[in-house]
Amino acid sequence: MRVPATVARAPALPSRHAARLLKRGLDVLGAGLLLLILAPVLLLVLGAVCLDGGPALYRHRRVGLAGRRFGCMKFRTMMPAADELLAQHLATNPAAAKDWDTRRKLTNDPRVTPIGAVLRATSLDELPQLVNVLVGDMSLVGPRPVVAEELHRHYGVVGKAAYLAARPGITGLWQVSGRSDTSYRERVALDIRYATDWSLLLDVQILLRTIPAVLARRGAV
Repeated sequence: MRVPATVARAPALPSRHAARLLKRGLDVLGAGLLLLILAPVLLLVLGAVCLDGGPALYRHRRVGLAGRRFGCMKFRTMMPAADELLAQHLATNPAAAKDWDTRRKLTNDPRVTPIGAVLRATSLDELPQLVNVLVGDMSLVGPRPVVAEELHRHYGVVGKAAYLAARPGITGLWQVSGRSDTSYRERVALDIRYATDWSLLLDVQILLRTIPAVLARRGAV
Protein backbone atom coordinates (compact mmCIF):
# COMPACT_ATOMS: atom_id res chain seq x y z
CA MET A 1 0.00 0.00 0.00
CA ARG A 2 1.42 3.39 -1.01
CA VAL A 3 1.80 6.07 1.64
CA PRO A 4 -0.23 9.19 0.70
CA ALA A 5 1.94 12.14 -0.28
CA THR A 6 0.23 14.28 2.36
CA VAL A 7 1.39 12.02 5.24
CA ALA A 8 4.58 13.34 6.82
CA ARG A 9 7.35 10.85 7.28
CA ALA A 10 9.20 10.64 10.63
CA PRO A 11 12.67 12.20 10.42
CA ALA A 12 15.43 9.64 10.11
CA LEU A 13 17.58 9.20 13.19
CA PRO A 14 21.28 9.97 12.72
CA SER A 15 23.36 6.88 12.07
CA ARG A 16 25.77 5.64 14.73
CA HIS A 17 28.64 6.69 12.46
CA ALA A 18 27.25 10.21 12.15
CA ALA A 19 26.75 10.36 15.92
CA ARG A 20 30.38 9.36 16.48
CA LEU A 21 31.55 12.07 14.08
CA LEU A 22 29.46 14.55 16.05
CA LYS A 23 30.96 13.23 19.28
CA ARG A 24 34.45 13.83 17.91
CA GLY A 25 33.55 17.36 16.86
CA LEU A 26 32.15 18.11 20.31
CA ASP A 27 35.32 16.67 21.87
CA VAL A 28 37.53 19.04 19.89
CA LEU A 29 35.31 22.03 20.60
CA GLY A 30 34.91 21.23 24.28
CA ALA A 31 38.60 20.45 24.91
CA GLY A 32 39.70 23.59 23.09
CA LEU A 33 37.36 25.84 25.05
CA LEU A 34 38.29 24.24 28.37
CA LEU A 35 42.01 24.67 27.68
CA LEU A 36 41.45 28.38 27.01
CA ILE A 37 39.23 28.89 30.06
CA LEU A 38 41.44 26.87 32.41
CA ALA A 39 44.78 28.25 31.15
CA PRO A 40 45.45 30.25 34.39
CA VAL A 41 44.76 27.16 36.52
CA LEU A 42 46.97 25.01 34.31
CA LEU A 43 49.87 27.47 34.62
CA LEU A 44 49.43 27.71 38.40
CA VAL A 45 49.46 23.94 38.82
CA LEU A 46 52.41 23.65 36.42
CA GLY A 47 54.47 25.96 38.62
CA ALA A 48 53.43 24.23 41.86
CA VAL A 49 54.39 20.76 40.58
CA CYS A 50 57.80 22.01 39.42
CA LEU A 51 58.73 23.21 42.93
CA ASP A 52 60.25 19.84 43.90
CA GLY A 53 62.62 19.97 40.93
CA GLY A 54 61.00 17.28 38.83
CA PRO A 55 59.13 17.53 35.52
CA ALA A 56 55.60 18.92 35.71
CA LEU A 57 54.02 16.57 33.20
CA TYR A 58 53.95 12.80 33.13
CA ARG A 59 53.07 10.54 30.19
CA HIS A 60 52.03 6.96 30.78
CA ARG A 61 51.53 4.43 28.00
CA ARG A 62 47.86 3.48 27.75
CA VAL A 63 45.75 1.54 25.27
CA GLY A 64 43.40 3.56 23.09
CA LEU A 65 40.83 3.02 20.35
CA ALA A 66 41.41 -0.22 18.40
CA GLY A 67 44.48 -1.00 20.53
CA ARG A 68 46.51 2.06 19.58
CA ARG A 69 49.06 2.98 22.28
CA PHE A 70 49.41 6.60 23.36
CA GLY A 71 50.99 8.71 26.08
CA CYS A 72 48.24 9.63 28.55
CA MET A 73 49.15 13.02 30.00
CA LYS A 74 48.85 14.02 33.64
CA PHE A 75 50.39 16.49 36.01
CA ARG A 76 53.02 14.57 37.94
CA THR A 77 51.70 13.61 41.37
CA MET A 78 54.52 11.29 42.44
CA MET A 79 58.13 11.64 43.47
CA PRO A 80 60.68 11.41 40.63
CA ALA A 81 61.91 7.94 41.73
CA ALA A 82 58.36 6.54 41.90
CA ASP A 83 59.06 3.13 40.32
CA GLU A 84 61.83 2.31 42.76
CA LEU A 85 59.74 3.45 45.72
CA LEU A 86 56.82 1.28 44.56
CA ALA A 87 59.01 -1.82 44.24
CA GLN A 88 60.45 -1.33 47.72
CA HIS A 89 57.04 -0.66 49.26
CA LEU A 90 55.40 -3.74 47.72
CA ALA A 91 58.35 -5.95 48.66
CA THR A 92 58.08 -5.01 52.35
CA ASN A 93 54.30 -4.61 52.69
CA PRO A 94 52.22 -7.71 51.81
CA ALA A 95 48.91 -5.90 52.37
CA ALA A 96 49.90 -3.17 49.95
CA ALA A 97 51.11 -5.78 47.43
CA LYS A 98 47.71 -7.49 47.57
CA ASP A 99 45.93 -4.15 47.19
CA TRP A 100 48.08 -3.30 44.17
CA ASP A 101 47.54 -6.71 42.58
CA THR A 102 43.77 -6.38 42.97
CA ARG A 103 43.09 -2.72 42.13
CA ARG A 104 46.34 -1.39 40.63
CA LYS A 105 46.07 1.37 43.25
CA LEU A 106 47.27 1.94 46.80
CA THR A 107 45.14 3.47 49.55
CA ASN A 108 48.18 5.08 51.16
CA ASP A 109 50.65 5.52 48.34
CA PRO A 110 54.11 6.57 49.61
CA ARG A 111 55.07 7.83 46.14
CA VAL A 112 52.52 10.66 46.11
CA THR A 113 53.82 14.16 46.85
CA PRO A 114 51.87 16.64 49.05
CA ILE A 115 50.80 18.72 46.04
CA GLY A 116 50.11 15.47 44.19
CA ALA A 117 47.64 14.39 46.88
CA VAL A 118 45.70 17.63 46.40
CA LEU A 119 45.71 17.26 42.62
CA ARG A 120 44.44 13.68 42.84
CA ALA A 121 41.70 14.52 45.35
CA THR A 122 40.43 17.30 43.09
CA SER A 123 41.15 15.48 39.78
CA LEU A 124 43.21 18.49 38.65
CA ASP A 125 46.04 16.10 37.73
CA GLU A 126 43.98 14.91 34.74
CA LEU A 127 43.51 18.33 33.10
CA PRO A 128 46.44 17.83 30.66
CA GLN A 129 44.40 15.01 29.11
CA LEU A 130 42.46 17.75 27.33
CA VAL A 131 45.45 17.81 24.97
CA ASN A 132 45.00 14.07 24.43
CA VAL A 133 41.39 14.79 23.49
CA LEU A 134 42.41 17.48 20.99
CA VAL A 135 44.84 15.20 19.16
CA GLY A 136 42.37 12.30 19.07
CA ASP A 137 43.88 9.89 21.59
CA MET A 138 41.01 10.33 24.04
CA SER A 139 37.47 11.61 24.35
CA LEU A 140 35.87 13.79 26.99
CA VAL A 141 33.73 10.75 27.90
CA GLY A 142 34.69 7.09 27.56
CA PRO A 143 36.14 4.09 29.40
CA ARG A 144 38.99 4.85 31.78
CA PRO A 145 42.38 4.55 30.02
CA VAL A 146 44.22 1.40 31.09
CA VAL A 147 47.63 -0.11 30.45
CA ALA A 148 48.05 -3.17 28.22
CA GLU A 149 48.72 -5.51 31.16
CA GLU A 150 45.43 -4.55 32.83
CA LEU A 151 43.49 -5.02 29.61
CA HIS A 152 44.88 -8.49 28.95
CA ARG A 153 44.70 -9.68 32.54
CA HIS A 154 41.35 -8.37 33.78
CA TYR A 155 39.02 -7.59 30.89
CA GLY A 156 38.47 -10.93 29.15
CA VAL A 157 37.28 -11.30 25.56
CA VAL A 158 34.02 -9.36 25.92
CA GLY A 159 35.46 -6.61 28.10
CA LYS A 160 38.48 -6.15 25.86
CA ALA A 161 36.31 -5.83 22.74
CA ALA A 162 34.12 -3.26 24.50
CA TYR A 163 37.11 -1.25 25.69
CA LEU A 164 38.79 -1.19 22.28
CA ALA A 165 35.59 0.01 20.60
CA ALA A 166 35.79 3.51 22.11
CA ARG A 167 38.34 6.21 22.82
CA PRO A 168 39.25 6.30 26.53
CA GLY A 169 37.69 9.24 28.34
CA ILE A 170 38.74 11.89 30.84
CA THR A 171 35.48 11.02 32.56
CA GLY A 172 33.10 8.09 32.23
CA LEU A 173 30.76 5.75 34.05
CA TRP A 174 33.54 4.62 36.40
CA GLN A 175 34.38 8.17 37.45
CA VAL A 176 30.74 8.97 38.33
CA SER A 177 30.03 5.59 39.96
CA GLY A 178 32.42 5.64 42.92
CA ARG A 179 35.82 5.44 41.24
CA SER A 180 38.19 3.48 43.50
CA ASP A 181 35.33 2.50 45.82
CA THR A 182 34.20 0.07 43.10
CA SER A 183 35.75 -3.35 42.51
CA TYR A 184 37.75 -4.13 39.41
CA ARG A 185 34.97 -6.41 38.18
CA GLU A 186 32.49 -3.54 38.50
CA ARG A 187 34.87 -1.28 36.61
CA VAL A 188 35.05 -3.71 33.67
CA ALA A 189 31.25 -4.07 33.73
CA LEU A 190 30.89 -0.28 33.51
CA ASP A 191 33.19 -0.16 30.48
CA ILE A 192 31.13 -2.88 28.77
CA ARG A 193 27.91 -1.05 29.59
CA TYR A 194 29.28 2.21 28.17
CA ALA A 195 30.30 0.58 24.88
CA THR A 196 26.99 -1.28 24.58
CA ASP A 197 24.64 1.56 25.55
CA TRP A 198 26.64 4.47 24.14
CA SER A 199 24.77 7.49 22.86
CA LEU A 200 25.33 11.23 22.83
CA LEU A 201 22.66 11.51 25.52
CA LEU A 202 24.61 9.13 27.76
CA ASP A 203 27.73 11.29 27.28
CA VAL A 204 25.79 14.39 28.29
CA GLN A 205 24.42 12.63 31.39
CA ILE A 206 27.92 11.54 32.43
CA LEU A 207 29.34 15.04 31.92
CA LEU A 208 26.59 16.53 34.07
CA ARG A 209 27.29 13.98 36.82
CA THR A 210 31.06 14.52 36.70
CA ILE A 211 31.22 17.87 38.51
CA PRO A 212 29.20 16.68 41.56
CA ALA A 213 31.27 13.48 41.64
CA VAL A 214 34.55 15.44 41.62
CA LEU A 215 33.33 17.84 44.30
CA ALA A 216 32.20 14.93 46.49
CA ARG A 217 35.65 13.30 46.05
CA ARG A 218 34.09 9.87 46.41
CA GLY A 219 36.62 7.17 45.59
CA ALA A 220 39.44 9.62 44.87
CA VAL A 221 42.85 8.05 45.49
